[in-house]
Amino acid sequence: MNLPFRSTRFFRFGRSLPVMVLVLSFFAGASGPAARGSDLEAEINGYVKSLRAKRVIRSDERTAWLVYDFTAREKLVGINENTSLQAASMVKPYLALAFFHQVRAGKLLYGPTSRRHMELMIQKSNNASTNWVMKQTGGPAATQALLKRHYPSLCHQLSLVEYIPAGGRTYRNRGSAGDYARFLDALWNKRLPESTEMLRLMGLPGIDRLYTKAKRVPKGTMVYNKTGSTAMCCGDMGILVARGSDGRSYPYMLIGIIESGSRNRAYGPWISSRANVIREVSNLTYLSMKKRYSL
Repeated sequence: MNLPFRSTRFFRFGRSLPVMVLVLSFFAGASGPAARGSDLEAEINGYVKSLRAKRVIRSDERTAWLVYDFTAREKLVGINENTSLQAASMVKPYLALAFFHQVRAGKLLYGPTSRRHMELMIQKSNNASTNWVMKQTGGPAATQALLKRHYPSLCHQLSLVEYIPAGGRTYRNRGSAGDYARFLDALWNKRLPESTEMLRLMGLPGIDRLYTKAKRVPKGTMVYNKTGSTAMCCGDMGILVARGSDGRSYPYMLIGIIESGSRNRAYGPWISSRANVIREVSNLTYLSMKKRYSL
């Protein structure tokens, strides 16, 4: 999928054909180091280890990282990709998928009210709108059953068991970097219902951890993402579209998750520090892509 470059994060509304997503070959059974991406994987591993040595990342914190180059159709990094970690708000694109599946099935309508809730859920991470969307698809258990039945390859570690509680302290819903990667691949290649609209939603302006304040990533780079934040989880999953000096677009996905073993009382400093770790990994990833292509 090769999109024209835009300086704003916008994607035109469209429709895509419904399809059951099966196991994607480039992720099937992939748990070891990525072949050609070993340099970047080693660089990210080394960076995280250095932070652990400095106690910037504590011993009770787990991390997961995944990078995929859409142009080469190659996974460059796969670190703890199949580890089940807190999903936080990174589960919200799955809720959008379940809703749009039911729209395609003729069981729900996507109109002004649902569109507004969807935008609030994805762009603003509004929890009341998130619970509204999930309620339309029957609640946590029914929504998980729908997703696992129709999109099993996207849900290996997905565990959707709760609405977003009051105060936003959602700690029980879980997922993995590998699941998010398969989701993003299917989304980018328009294998999901209303892929174009989901990309539009994920491309709405907002603060993220892949592009915002990532100084090595050029200004105007297109980003389609969803962050996740709790007092125990800091993450981001998304697609960045780099612009080449040859005028071509070079899309790649980056997923980064840091999960704490206990709830951090100083939420602000902790989430800010871990967000900056993800931003630095995004910097490293862009520089790696720059070596591969004429960016």
